[in-house]
Amino acid sequence: KVNHAGTQLRRQLATATRILHIEGILDYSGHISVRARRRDALYIQPGTEPRSTITPAKLLLVDFNGKVLEGAPGKPPVELAIHVEILRARPDVQAVIHSHLELALLFTMMDGVALQPMRARAVRWQSGIPTHPDPSHIKLPEQGAALAATLGPHHAVLIRSHGVVLTAESLPALLVDGIHFEENARAQLQVLNAGQKPLALTDAEMDQINRHEMREFHVGKLWKYYVHEARAAGALPAGWDADS
Repeated sequence: KVNHAGTQLRRQLATATRILHIEGILDYSGHISVRARRRDALYIQPGTEPRSTITPAKLLLVDFNGKVLEGAPGKPPVELAIHVEILRARPDVQAVIHSHLELALLFTMMDGVALQPMRARAVRWQSGIPTHPDPSHIKLPEQGAALAATLGPHHAVLIRSHGVVLTAESLPALLVDGIHFEENARAQLQVLNAGQKPLALTDAEMDQINRHEMREFHVGKLWKYYVHEARAAGALPAGWDADS
């Protein structure tokens, strides 16, 4: 029996990975996971597989105990615990990315300078962007659980001198959030580089933006745009249909 839900998730995961590699949010490292439907398991790429050439067939299905259910003999990334423990702690989260995005982790290296919502789409992180104090590889379940606790109810967490984790309700939404998170970090750094004081969005301004927010429409629009651009650039095989 064909698992159509799993096939779609695999295609979307491979597509999002390639696009975020193009955008510089993933490089030789970093990884995305997505929750498998109706089971305590996730899809994720093998740890050593290049992000630029990942395909749906190369992805692994891994349970929450770290056992590879599909895709052996491939091995998941060493930081699998990040994904497992966040998905375990947050039933509302469907997709997770861990990236070593330099523009974001710089904010864990500055005294008294916090990453703040600057651009309009950064209202996604109105509740806060905490920083996790453990700068090492998050390899052990207890490390992953501690990171999930730092993330709490939020949609983003920085890891001290290491990187960032973002969460979302779908793979297309995660891709869009990744794009906007990088844009927002760059905007604040540009203000700082200009020698000026960043003027972050106020809660009142973010509430105003949220009153008119059309997230589902926006995610669908940008997903279609980035898939089209990647396909036109030859980064996605012509036969891929990420939406079916």
